[in-house]
Formats: sequence, structure tokens, C-alpha cells
Amino acid sequence: MPIPEPGAEPRPDSHRDDFHHVDTWVFDLDNTLYHPRVRLFDQIDRKMTDFVMRITGADPVESDRLRRDYWLQYGTTLAGLMAHHGVDPVPYLVEVHDIDFSVLEPDPELRAAIERLRGRRIVYTNGSAPYALRVLEARGLDGLFDAVYGVENADYLPKPQEEAFSRIFGLDGLNPGRAAMFEDDPRNLKVPHALGMRTVLVTPELQTHAHVHHHTDDLTGFLTGL
Repeated sequence: MPIPEPGAEPRPDSHRDDFHHVDTWVFDLDNTLYHPRVRLFDQIDRKMTDFVMRITGADPVESDRLRRDYWLQYGTTLAGLMAHHGVDPVPYLVEVHDIDFSVLEPDPELRAAIERLRGRRIVYTNGSAPYALRVLEARGLDGLFDAVYGVENADYLPKPQEEAFSRIFGLDGLNPGRAAMFEDDPRNLKVPHALGMRTVLVTPELQTHAHVHHHTDDLTGFLTGL
């Protein structure tokens, strides 16, 4: 829904006009193209904590703290590990994304809603592109997107860093003024907003931020209303 002005109640379809100019639709992956209740990323968190333990020799509690602190400070745990421990990102990404995808289910209604969008449809994730393709396949969304970009395509610079967006958007050739971005992490919508994109926060709980144009807890329903 649009973030309402105080005292205002938005109509259910009132967001449609805000997207009439959009011809490129950018979707984050984790907890955006699937609901966070499936807890897929919990598996990756555990893999990352195990990796931090092995690299640093810290105990499980300290390793989990470092994992989260690096994510908060740098945008990804990987970026912190690269900065502080010289970690090679290639084997790291393979290891932490070696998980069970069976918790994901195909979503034909979401597929139909995305398929109806006019223009280019792309995925941009802080995970790896091969991992993203596995998630899309499990969700029944494979073959639906014009491009899938992972953190490796930004030379391992993660969202929300401005340079990461610059590299991915430059690689894709999109016009931010004619694009929209859907994300579950509000930090990752600051740069897109500044670039002139329409921004949609996809989270179960309503959050209001100056750089977020719309919020939804139902991506399929939101897209169907466009």
C-alpha cells in the first residue's frame, strides 16, 4: 500500500498510477520473492556462522554476533569477511548457498502477476546468481526474468552501497527514472529512491521510511493491482 499521510486512508488500487511510467521492474530475492515465514535464510545464517567460526576460531555465540555485525555494517557478512579476514568470495558463496530448497513451493499466482508486468523484469540479490536461479526454479519463477544479477556481478560490493547499484544498473542499462524496486530490507531502497525509482518495501510488518513510497505484505496482491 502507499505510505499514507496522517489521517488519510489510501484506496486499495491507489498505487496503480504511481507505476504507469515504469518499464523495468527490479526484485530482490530472499524474503521478497518468497515469504520470510518459510525460514529459508535461516539455513544460510547457520552456514555463515559456521564459516565465521572456522575462519576466526571464535565460539558459536561470538561467530553469530560477528555474522550479524558484518551484515549490519557492510550490507553482507561476506563483505565484512573480505574486509577483515581476506576471505575468497567464490568458495564462500558456494558453501553458504548449499542448502535445502525443498521448503520453497511453486507460486503460480505470483508468477502470473509478474508475467503481466510490461517491460523488463530483473532480479538483483546480494546472494549469488546461481543461488538465485535455484530459488527461482523452486518457486516456479524460472524463465520469467530478463536478467538475474548476484553480488558477484557488482564485484562483490553489496547493497546498500551506492557503487553496487551503479555497477548493476549500469550493466543492465536501466533508466532509474522508469524503474521500480521491490525489497525486504529498507536500507536497500535508499539509493534507488535517490536515483528516482519507485520503491516498494515487502515486509510482513508496516514500516514507514522517507525513502519508501509503498509498503506491502502481499507481493502478489500488490502486483495484481498494477
